[in-house]
Amino acid sequence: MRADRAKVLRLLRTAAGQIEGVIKMVEEDRYCMDISNQIMAADSVLRRANREVVKAHMCGCVRDAETPEERDEKIEEVLKLLEKLM
Repeated sequence: MRADRAKVLRLLRTAAGQIEGVIKMVEEDRYCMDISNQIMAADSVLRRANREVVKAHMCGCVRDAETPEERDEKIEEVLKLLEKLM
């Protein structure tokens, strides 16, 4: 992985903490909108982590592919990922 490992791990740990908090909120039967807001916050952090990983892949793995075929394969992987995101 070529992404900034420390940054990605920090984001993932933040999301994990938020998810643990959401679980606790559900267990405590907290207000629905508060739970929803915390779920959206965790989702936002996970999306930021994913952007870091994909950006590093594009700037590293795709750009540094040794052959045109390898580059095309990596671009196709990214396109499939984008389809899932949309």
